[in-house]
Amino acid sequence: MKKTYFKIAIAGLLFFTINTEAQVIQKKIARVEQMPNIPAQLEIIDYKKLALDFDKTVFDFNAKGKYWPLVWMDDSQKNYPQTVVGLYTAIADVRQGTNNKGMFHEALATMGATLGATLVGIDKRNQHDLNYVGMTKNYFNSETSWDIMMNNTCPEVALLGGGYGRDWWYDVYPNLLFYAIYDKYPNEPGLEKMARKIADKFYEADVILNGNYDYSFFDYAKMKPMMNTICAQPDAAAGHAWVLYSAYKKFGDPKYLKGAKSALAALESQKINPTYELLMPFGAYLSARINAEEGTHYDTDKMLGWTFDGTAICREGWGVLVGNWNGFDISGTVGSTVDHGGYGFLMNTYDMAWPMVPMVRYDQSYASAIGKWMLNAANASRYFYPQYMPDEHETIPQLASAGKGVIAYEGIIKKSNYDKYSYVEAPVAQGDGPLWVLGQNPEESQLSVYGSGHVGIFGSIIKTTDVDGILQLNLLATDFFHDKAYPSFLYYNPYNETKTVTITVEKGKKVDLYNTVSGTFVAKKVTTSAKIKIGALNSAVIVCVPAGGKIKYKGAKMLVNNIVVDYNSQTQK
Repeated sequence: MKKTYFKIAIAGLLFFTINTEAQVIQKKIARVEQMPNIPAQLEIIDYKKLALDFDKTVFDFNAKGKYWPLVWMDDSQKNYPQTVVGLYTAIADVRQGTNNKGMFHEALATMGATLGATLVGIDKRNQHDLNYVGMTKNYFNSETSWDIMMNNTCPEVALLGGGYGRDWWYDVYPNLLFYAIYDKYPNEPGLEKMARKIADKFYEADVILNGNYDYSFFDYAKMKPMMNTICAQPDAAAGHAWVLYSAYKKFGDPKYLKGAKSALAALESQKINPTYELLMPFGAYLSARINAEEGTHYDTDKMLGWTFDGTAICREGWGVLVGNWNGFDISGTVGSTVDHGGYGFLMNTYDMAWPMVPMVRYDQSYASAIGKWMLNAANASRYFYPQYMPDEHETIPQLASAGKGVIAYEGIIKKSNYDKYSYVEAPVAQGDGPLWVLGQNPEESQLSVYGSGHVGIFGSIIKTTDVDGILQLNLLATDFFHDKAYPSFLYYNPYNETKTVTITVEKGKKVDLYNTVSGTFVAKKVTTSAKIKIGALNSAVIVCVPAGGKIKYKGAKMLVNNIVVDYNSQTQK
C-alpha cells in the first residue's frame, strides 16, 4: 500500500507530519478517468451568489421586461384549497402564464427552485408573505387518487408537456424533490401526511412489481404497471428506493426499509444499463449509504458505471459527457453522449451532484473520482450561461439578455439540432423550448427557467479554497435525512504535485480534523484554520469533530461522542 504523508500547520501550534499508511485505496470510475485532471480555461463561478440572484430576480412579481415576470398566480386550487404560484418552464413558453387557465406549471421548475433557494439559506415558507413550501401540496394528486407528487397538478394540462402520468421518471422525481424539501421544513403543516402516503404508495407498488420494473410507468391509482410507446424505465426503482429509505429514516417503519432494499435489488439485477434520465445516481448513492448503515452488499460500482458511462440502451447513450470541443472542456456535464455528438443539460448536471457528493461520506473510496468529476462539472456548467459563453457559441446571443443574467440555456450540444444554427461551432449553447410548441414558442424559450432554478444544489455544495482548482465540497448539504453528523468536506487535488490547502472551521468551535481517506486525525484543537497538504491527484475527506471527543468503534464504524465519523474505518481492518 502506498504511503502518503500529510504535514499540518496550525496557527499557534507546531508543524508535524503524519504517516497515513491506512490510506483508503481509491476506486476509479472509467468515465471520469477520461476527463482532464484540470479542465482547460478553468474558472469556478460563484454558484451560491447565482442561486441567490436567481431567486431574487425570478420571484419578483413586479419584474420589468419582455416576457417578465416569470411567475403568476394560479387560483385553480387543484388538490388543495389554496392559490399557488406558477413558474415558467422556459422564458416565454406560450403554454404557461395565464394561458390554459394558469394551470400549466411543472414541479420540476417550482419544486426545484424552492429546494435550490432553501439550500442556499432562503426561507421559502415566508417570502414576501407567500409560502412556497406549502404550495408544493397542490402537486400531490389526490383528485386523481394517485396520491403522490406529480409534475403537474391535474390531468387537464397533462398533454401539454412534462410527462404527467405516462413517463415514469416524471412521476417519480417530483417525490424526491418533495422529500428533500420536507427534510428542510419538517414542521410545515400537511407535509408529513403526504410524505407517509407517498411512501406507502411506493412500498405497495414495489410489492406489486415484485422485482420487475421493466415498464414505461406505473399507474398509482389503479396500482398497475403500464407500458406505452415510451420504453421501459427500470431505473425508477432507484427513485422508489431513495424515497422509501428516506421515509424509513424519518418515520422508522421497517416496511420502508424492506421496500428500499427490494427496489434497490431490482435495480441491481438489471443485465443492461437501465439509465433513463436522472434517477440512477440516487441508486448509486443509496447503494453506498445502505451498505454503510445497514451492512448490505449492493454493487455500488455497477450503479456508478451505469450513471457515468453513457452505455444506456433505452435512452441511448445517456450518461456523463467527456470531451474538449474547440478548446472548451465540456466534461462532467450530464445528458446524451450521442445526440448530435453529445448534448448536456443544466438541470441534469446540477441534480447529479445532489446524490453523488454525499455518497462519499458513506464510501470514501470514491472521493477522488467524485472530486475530479465535480471539478469538471463545476467548470463546464458556467458555459450554459450566456455571460460565460462567447457569443459565437450561442444560438441567440442577441436575445440572451432576456435571462437577466440568471437564466441559462437549457443545454450545450456539439452540433445544433436546429438547421438554422448548424453554422455555430461547438460547443453550442441552446435549448429545446421552440420545439415544444412549434411555430409558437419564441427563440427566447431556449433559456431554461426550470434548469436554472436548481442552481442552489451547486451553490450549497461548492466553495472555492485558497488553491485554484481545489474545491471544498460540502458533503452534508444534500445528504437528506442523514443521521447526526459533523461538518464534512471533500477536497480533491487535481495537480501532479502536493498542494497545501487552508481549512477554515466554524467560529467558536474547537475541533479535531479527521480524514476518512487517510484514516487519521490530521489536526487537533483547531479554533480558526489549519493547513493540510494533499498529495498529487489525491483527496481528503475532512470531518470536523469536537476536540478531544471520545472515540469508539462499532464494527467498521468509527464514532466520536457516539456520532459516526467514518463508516469504513481502516483501523478496524
